[in-house]
Amino acid sequence: MNDRQLLDVQIDGDVLVIRLDVVSISAMSDIEQITQLFRQSVQEHQPRHLVVDFSSVRFFSSQMLGLLVDVWRKLHDSGGAVAVCGINPQLTRVFRITNLDKLFLFYETVQQAIHAIRAA
Repeated sequence: MNDRQLLDVQIDGDVLVIRLDVVSISAMSDIEQITQLFRQSVQEHQPRHLVVDFSSVRFFSSQMLGLLVDVWRKLHDSGGAVAVCGINPQLTRVFRITNLDKLFLFYETVQQAIHAIRAA
């Protein structure tokens, strides 16, 4: 798979927006590639905040949660935040069960997330 099929990266001022462009994040090769692209994007753009758009995603493995926590820690340590948007109720439940809903901010759309994260 090429990078464009996995995610789309945009920068909006101090907010990095990553839209996951896959339905299922479970294949090890996809997880490894997404992890590499996430970390590369964060390092390259040095954003204050990150918005992760899960609109296309219906399933992800626990490694995705680990990646989000790693990125959250990096941004949180420098005063930033991570927002999740477009996530379906089933995946929201995974965040609640693991108590990760306490780390991340949740919004319906990318624009709502960007607006709220800047206002915080």
